[in-house]
Amino acid sequence: MVVAGSQEIRTQIKSIQNTQKITKAMEMVAASKMRKAKNLMEMARPYAKKISSVMSHLANAHPEYDSVFFEVREVKKKAYIVVSSDRGLCGGLNNNLFKNIVKESLDNESNNIKSCYSIIGNKASGFFQRIGGEVLTQSTHLGDKPQMEDLLGTIKSTIDRFLSRDVDEVYVAYNQFINTVSQTPSIQKILPIAADSSDDEQKEYAHYWDYLYEPDAKEVLESLFTRYIESLTYRAVVENIACEQASRMVAMKSSSDNAADLIGELQIIYNKNRQAAITQEISEIISGASAL
Repeated sequence: MVVAGSQEIRTQIKSIQNTQKITKAMEMVAASKMRKAKNLMEMARPYAKKISSVMSHLANAHPEYDSVFFEVREVKKKAYIVVSSDRGLCGGLNNNLFKNIVKESLDNESNNIKSCYSIIGNKASGFFQRIGGEVLTQSTHLGDKPQMEDLLGTIKSTIDRFLSRDVDEVYVAYNQFINTVSQTPSIQKILPIAADSSDDEQKEYAHYWDYLYEPDAKEVLESLFTRYIESLTYRAVVENIACEQASRMVAMKSSSDNAADLIGELQIIYNKNRQAAITQEISEIISGASAL
């Protein structure tokens, strides 16, 4: 005879086993998507790094066209392009990034500097709606292979705010992929474009010099500045996707391991209950035989 409590435990074990099957499947799917996202990230990184280097060199030059993209002015307002995931179940990935942004926004507020946000990702959209932050624009549901066309609206809106002097500095906030088990929140300044501050770089470009532009310095530089911001934003998006899938894979593995531990504990309790029920039944039989 199995007592009623044992039957409930068997039901719990079956339920947890079903959940464990789901988390294992999600772990394998996340691992597959992470490999694809990592390949996409590794293709975007070199281009973003190279164009950042070119922009740093330009900031050390003395161009005939004085662009507003290099203009350093008194900071009264900062804009943040915030890159988050569209879906949850990826551990503390988004929350860690949001904490850093909120901390920096509070520091800005203490220095009488306003903050506004251009949102990429459904989780960031929901978060800033809850806290009441000033949202300039938002892009959500980009999928696992985002296209640059889906980001152009957010990027252009933010650039226009900078060009119109509505904001004085622009940052991109995203999760940086270190490895499968480590992702670091990062807030990177992209406007105004700054020169490389290293001593070697300063010495190398200390003399008066400039690039040669064809057909026109303004036309070439304006196009290059736009590509620079687009490439850094796209790199941030694909890197954040790789972080999302890696974090989800780790979270689902942890859930599967926890489920296995819980099943083991319930199995021990079930066996103890079953053993107690059998012992009780034997005792009743012996007692009945003695009475006869």
